Amino acid sequence: MTHLQAGLSPETIEKARLELNENPDILHQDIQQVRDMIITRPDIGFLRTDDAFILRFLRARKFHQTEAFRLLAQYFQYRQLNLDMFKNFKADDPGIKRALTDGFPGVLENRDHCGRKILLLFAANWDQSRNSFIDILRAILLSLEVLIEDQELQINGFILIIDWSNFSFKQASKLTPSILKLAIEGLQDSFPARFGGVHFVNQPWYIHALYTLIKPFLKDKTRKRIFLHGNNLNSLHQLIHPECLPSEFGGTLPPYDMGTWARTLLGPDYSDENEYTHTSYNAMHVKHASSNLEQEASPKPMKRSQSVVEAGTLKHEDQGENENTQPLLALD
Repeated sequence: MTHLQAGLSPETIEKARLELNENPDILHQDIQQVRDMIITRPDIGFLRTDDAFILRFLRARKFHQTEAFRLLAQYFQYRQLNLDMFKNFKADDPGIKRALTDGFPGVLENRDHCGRKILLLFAANWDQSRNSFIDILRAILLSLEVLIEDQELQINGFILIIDWSNFSFKQASKLTPSILKLAIEGLQDSFPARFGGVHFVNQPWYIHALYTLIKPFLKDKTRKRIFLHGNNLNSLHQLIHPECLPSEFGGTLPPYDMGTWARTLLGPDYSDENEYTHTSYNAMHVKHASSNLEQEASPKPMKRSQSVVEAGTLKHEDQGENENTQPLLALD
């Protein structure tokens, strides 16, 4: 085992070998092959090229060196093309801090049965007078930067669950094709994370309509890993075990506390109030911040939209009880 795999469990190392084609005997050669391609893109500023950084791109593309380099180039090109998004790209940035404090994103402490980290978005919590979509996207990307430092997550990946309960048509009207395209480019095309699934619950008809807008921007592999569960929690539980989920999704865990992840990133600067104080936190230099979840203080409940759970089924006034699950997206 190379030092680049230090800290990984034997099970995860074996998973990386079988699923990602990771071979510790040639790991350094694989990394160097990607690094040698940098000269072919003089138009891009590759701000970080160390072994550990390049390794996450190889894992995200199952050790296909050319694909890994393409992802690496797109990662930095996306940041060059959207400089304003990454200016003051820290948890103490006022816009990012507001989004984090409002629960964008939520991050569950426990992983699922496949070792994947579960991210939550409660869509109705989007107060458009308080948070821009861009700041929510920035908070999600910043959170992923922190989480992806964990090598286990580089291999096992992530799950995203979006609860559309009480998400209004007025709110949906702000999801324009241009900003949706920006989000897809940032997550699907430009970030070294393996997404095992994106799960929609309680989505109204106009969210289905939004899919027609984003479909041209999605890769085939991505489309296959979006699942539209509607109000059918049983179909969700077939893919994510209830013991991994909070009660909002029919799980056995307590209701999700919206401040959990914000407290992890902001530490002593976390506040339920709209007061923004300085923190020296910078995502690109924090190592394994996600491990601090277990050390946080007892949770303080925060306001969020509530789903009604009845007999293992989410109820929504716009949908029937037996909507079939439809696979549509996953970033891998």
